[in-house]
Amino acid sequence: MEGVPTSLGGGRERSPLMEMLAIAAPVVATMTSYTLMQFVDGLMVSRIGPDPIYVAAQGNGGVAAFIPISLVMGLITVVNTYVSQNLGAGRPERGAAYAWAGLWMCLLAWVALMLPFAAVIPFALERLSNHSDELLRMESAYARILLSGAIFTISARCVAQYFYGMHKPMIVLVAVLAGNAVNLVANSVLIFGPEQSITGGVFGAWFGMTAGFADAMGIPRLGVNGAAISTVLGTIVELAIPMAIFLGSRMNALYGTRRACRLSIAHVRDIARIGWPGALMFGNEMICWSYLMAVLIGHFGEVHNTAGWIALRYMHLAFMPAIGISIAVTAQVGKCMGMQRPDLAVKRTMLGLGMTLGYMGVCALGFVLFRYQAIELFVEPTMDASQREELVAIGSRVMIAAAIFQLFDALGITMIGALRGAGDTIWPGVATIILAWVCIVGGGHLAIEVFPSLGSLGPWIGASSYIILLGVAVCFRFVQGKWKRIDLLRRANGPETPADPARTDVVSVPADQ
Repeated sequence: MEGVPTSLGGGRERSPLMEMLAIAAPVVATMTSYTLMQFVDGLMVSRIGPDPIYVAAQGNGGVAAFIPISLVMGLITVVNTYVSQNLGAGRPERGAAYAWAGLWMCLLAWVALMLPFAAVIPFALERLSNHSDELLRMESAYARILLSGAIFTISARCVAQYFYGMHKPMIVLVAVLAGNAVNLVANSVLIFGPEQSITGGVFGAWFGMTAGFADAMGIPRLGVNGAAISTVLGTIVELAIPMAIFLGSRMNALYGTRRACRLSIAHVRDIARIGWPGALMFGNEMICWSYLMAVLIGHFGEVHNTAGWIALRYMHLAFMPAIGISIAVTAQVGKCMGMQRPDLAVKRTMLGLGMTLGYMGVCALGFVLFRYQAIELFVEPTMDASQREELVAIGSRVMIAAAIFQLFDALGITMIGALRGAGDTIWPGVATIILAWVCIVGGGHLAIEVFPSLGSLGPWIGASSYIILLGVAVCFRFVQGKWKRIDLLRRANGPETPADPARTDVVSVPADQ
């Protein structure tokens, strides 16, 4: 009934807002924590020396490494969809097999894709960019370290999607907070080694302690490479905690998490069938954004590249919590569709959209009002005055461009999450690919050729147009309502038939989905 609190959990009734917050708050905190790890890495790397090259190296290397990583992340997001829909259908024990299928796919992708990519990444960066030899060396080494440890990164995200789908996000939050703590401590030791980077106050005491530890242990100053190693160590912790709970006796007794460990081609096929558009969407976005930063923005030199990366750090702080809300929307919509209640799915989507628009609207205002202070935070105090002034001026203009598209980004992120929860992944994936190449790559080159006086702001305008158009496009798709007719669990055709007669946890997906 309208106006009566409805619990998707089937137990104690809660208002839709409280139910959304119960899922979204830990997920938002988790996604913010991921972003803070990169934010802190960039901030600490900026203190290596007055040269802006270090922030650019960390940013370029990180985004290059995440091209193959993002392909897998995009693929395994639908683990959330399957787990949440089976939960809504009253069959939560069927979700564990999808988590294991995702983990097997992660292992295969790491061996067949990421390790080979690590071998060729220096040559790719050299051919595609006009970066200095020193920048190429640092960004390539940073990317190689991240890719070597990527098995922990993607596996942690896979297990996280399982717990999101089960509406147990607090487990992931605890793991991510622990991983961030490890990353912070490791950064302080490995980036600076026995050298104390900050003197005086609480931070001076902290870095003095970590410098003493590094000196006693014989750990040298690793610079940008130290930040990469610290990130890998943090992700190991992020994986270990939820995996221990997933394999624990309680979860196994309730949901058979250990029994589902063997490789199931049926479950792999299910994930691949609706997950490939997400893989292409995530991977394509990383390719286009990497091209934007390394080639289009990098075309104007290291100062422009560094200013862009500083601004992008703040954009991450804006959209990663929004992605957290989007993940919660995916879980809520998936569960509603499992209950065969698309009407509730619409209401949960609108609730999530309101939360996302409110948050990103505040971020947009902050980008405009505090743009100079935000950029200056990443500028090393001993940097040359003229270079510092140029860096702040360029970065502040990028912050204004980012402020313009924040509300459209909120719209796109939320609607894509809702469509994914229903199993509608192909249309958003195709729209993302087309718009990214037309606006980011094509628009960026057009701006450089036709409006050279705009400098690096020209490619940023192209990127802004991509986010605006994508938000409008996926909103149109959602309003069309075709997602309401997707029968991911094939209940319209009667009871499903497991692919393996000996198994009861296999859910088949129609070939046209």
